[in-house]
Amino acid sequence: MDDRTRGRERLDELAPDLLARPDVAWKRMFGTEGLSVRGKVFAFAAHDGSLAVKLPTERIDELGLDRMVMGGRTMREWARVPLTDDVGRWRAITDDAHAFVDSITA
Repeated sequence: MDDRTRGRERLDELAPDLLARPDVAWKRMFGTEGLSVRGKVFAFAAHDGSLAVKLPTERIDELGLDRMVMGGRTMREWARVPLTDDVGRWRAITDDAHAFVDSITA
């Protein structure tokens, strides 16, 4: 199994708890499906299997995450959580990402 598939399977494992929350759904983004709140994506499995999440810049720094780079441009509020990190860390960071996007789209 490739890393992309492993990352998506892990996100699928986290999804039921998130999808039970108000206004959370799957949405297409960057050639994949991600979890969104009120239409704004907050987490998706990247092509390399990492978890891509939208977080405040300060939180990205606190967590020691690498920022996503797309088209040669560093994304200020998007970071990657490595596939090698455990599912508990993925869950906690995905919860943070949901809370952040929920707060800015309310």
